[in-house]
Amino acid sequence: MPPSPRNPFAVPLQVGTFMSWMSTKAAIAPKQFARMQSVEVGQTPSEVIYEENSIQLRHYEPLGEIQYDVPLLFVYSLINKPYIFDLQPDRSVIRRFLECGFDVYLLDWGEPTTLDASLRINDYVSRYLDNCVDVVSDRCSVDSISILGYCMGGTLTAIYAALHPEKVENLILLAAGLDFEEDTGILTHWSREEYFDEEDIPAAYGNVPAEFLDFVFVLLEPVDNTVTKYAMLSDRFEDDEFVELFARMERWLRDGVDLAGATYSEFVNDLYQHNELARNELVIDHTHVDIENIDMPVLQIVGTHDHLVPPVTSKPFNDLIPSDDTEVIEFASGHVGLSVSSKAHAELWPEACEWLGDRS
Repeated sequence: MPPSPRNPFAVPLQVGTFMSWMSTKAAIAPKQFARMQSVEVGQTPSEVIYEENSIQLRHYEPLGEIQYDVPLLFVYSLINKPYIFDLQPDRSVIRRFLECGFDVYLLDWGEPTTLDASLRINDYVSRYLDNCVDVVSDRCSVDSISILGYCMGGTLTAIYAALHPEKVENLILLAAGLDFEEDTGILTHWSREEYFDEEDIPAAYGNVPAEFLDFVFVLLEPVDNTVTKYAMLSDRFEDDEFVELFARMERWLRDGVDLAGATYSEFVNDLYQHNELARNELVIDHTHVDIENIDMPVLQIVGTHDHLVPPVTSKPFNDLIPSDDTEVIEFASGHVGLSVSSKAHAELWPEACEWLGDRS
């Protein structure tokens, strides 16, 4: 039987092609590895206008005349750094809103110290987030602001909107975990009470290590996260633009943040395991988080290929709140692609900016 033509070692011609390919990759490797080491992130100019313990509130320099009275505050997850909102100029969600004339702010949670292991959801929502909202409101002389929350940040901002609806003019929830009743995602499955005790990790470490969280997320798609993406890098190693984007993404993925142990336990127990937010049963610091208070305009943005926060974990929430101005944008993307893919910046974010502009 003749050798298969799909085997690169089958015939001399294919051996020659393979060796030529290897030679090309080897020749450009030093330059491309140096390129990967030198990439910058978070390049949109900003200044810190408020600090409290580990958190910072940033204000972004306008790119022109501010067109809207209502400012916009970005809130990201507690477990990664927020420059995913501003990865590079042509893939910066923050820049898209600046270009449309919004006055933009960002809450950077920072990283908890050993002494912060006892911080609870209430500390982040009713203290840090509330203080930042007040700073932005006072600075802009408004009573309420728009908030865009991404991933875990979306969950926290939904809780905030239920507790302080008078301070939230518009709410954008991007890939936010809100209703775990019908969620069949593997992360929710792993977190079920019969398989997992949410107190074990904080009991051992205090704060939940970023390395532990990163390992869990890698296991959600082990082949893609350990093989496929590096095969793609090899295939496009001559493409400078792709190499730089790849390096920025890898930097962000490896730039994890520890999570306060008490917050981790609450999040897993109250939300993942008992779905208390969607059931309108969540209580933090003796205060009922009443989602019947969420009556402001709400836009949900979900990725149809999101394995971390599947659409079924987000979309039903709009039917549980009393707002008569709700919308869902379903976009063909994964969790991170919503913020960094070229297609999202060409199609999704212009639509989101228009939605917010009409209400600001």
